[in-house]
Amino acid sequence: MLLTITTTYRPATDLGYLLHKHPDRLHKFPLSFGQAQVFYPEATEERCTAVLLLDIDAVRLVRRGRGGGLGLSQYVNDRPYVASSFLSVAIAQVYGSALHGRTKTHDELAHTPLPLEARVVAVPCREGEALLRRLFEPLGYAVTAERSILDPTFSDWGMSDYYTITLSITTTLQTLLSHLYVLIPVLDDAKHYYVDEHEIEKLLRHGTDWLPDHPEVELITHRYLRRQRNLTRNALARLADSEVIPTAEQSIQQDTEETIIEQQVGLHQQRLAAVVATLKQCGARTVIDLGCGEGKLLALLLEETQFSRIAGMDVSFRMLEIAQKSLKLDRLAAKQPERIMLFQGSLVYRDPRLHGYDAAAIVEVIEHLDPPRLAAFERVVFEFARPSGVIITTPNAEYNTKWETLPAGTMRHPDHRFEWSRTEFQAWAQRVGARFGYQVNLHAIGDEDEQVGSPSQMAVFELKGRNA
Repeated sequence: MLLTITTTYRPATDLGYLLHKHPDRLHKFPLSFGQAQVFYPEATEERCTAVLLLDIDAVRLVRRGRGGGLGLSQYVNDRPYVASSFLSVAIAQVYGSALHGRTKTHDELAHTPLPLEARVVAVPCREGEALLRRLFEPLGYAVTAERSILDPTFSDWGMSDYYTITLSITTTLQTLLSHLYVLIPVLDDAKHYYVDEHEIEKLLRHGTDWLPDHPEVELITHRYLRRQRNLTRNALARLADSEVIPTAEQSIQQDTEETIIEQQVGLHQQRLAAVVATLKQCGARTVIDLGCGEGKLLALLLEETQFSRIAGMDVSFRMLEIAQKSLKLDRLAAKQPERIMLFQGSLVYRDPRLHGYDAAAIVEVIEHLDPPRLAAFERVVFEFARPSGVIITTPNAEYNTKWETLPAGTMRHPDHRFEWSRTEFQAWAQRVGARFGYQVNLHAIGDEDEQVGSPSQMAVFELKGRNA
């Protein structure tokens, strides 16, 4: 399995800094399925080429249960020779720093578009050259594809399904590696390890900047996730919202920044307490927290015996992992785990898992949605899920002037797409209530100021004609 990357940027040997591999050395890396080597057949000021050679250990794959097939086919197959998900794994492990755009000494160069040429030998593509071009040309590549003959000794056998492809482009090395990392397994249309929700995180990490606008986004996502419809649906939902979905680590950092701003008035605790009190007062027994994040509201709900069934949904699988750990779900007393469920989903796509709850809590979430997506959010919650009660909290933009640490015109959270005044929030809540048949009451959260009101605001929707 062979991948070469060439640049004519001058000095071309700077490619070694970007790859964290010195051109004068042979670099060896043991992998769980074989060994990778990196070397430079040419390294001059004018032209530099780095070669990633991957040697697959077929016997080791069989022993690890990843050989595929039965009998002799486990040992005699094309796995050691064709570009596949094994190559993507090698890119991530051997070129990991470059894949994430990191360099110790050449940060500016890492973000500079360079003339690059990538050559991948023996790429399986059963759909032919047309698919190769459909995947790479929309990204700006000049594509050269050489189809291999099945067997030179027996020309009557015809051509094989394997191509040697050369991709030429001027872009950053990180972008090139991200494209290869995602698209090589798509061409092979197979992955050689278990695929679950973690693969969605990988796809978003390396595809968010380019995949949502790719004309073959659905095909790429479907094949990358081994044609698992549920994973594909979730991934496409998140890609559609990719401009508003930071990583879990970014979300935690941004939430911390917002908490620092609000902590002088204890707003976060007051907000959660107000939501729990309202849920108890309306008599809800089953509650779903939409956009549950780290699970702070879920932890309070678990303490209340009134709530017999609790669910948390978030668009980020990583955030759900953090919530599961912080809630210590694996240590709950007998029957307690039956009360709570966590699952991944999007607030702008209809989902049958949202049905059947007495109440939904949506705490500091809607301001993270782009305004054009609010209409979809409204239908998902109020028309399709349709709980008896809905509680929504959001910042009061007017109160921002009370915080000296918040510059004028700045929102409280780096990921907020908008922040409403009291009048704007009231108008939106009343319009939604009237459209979907809910009675609406608005409440202030936190100490009220005569001029600008309270720091946070809450709307309580009660379905008309039903007991919330």
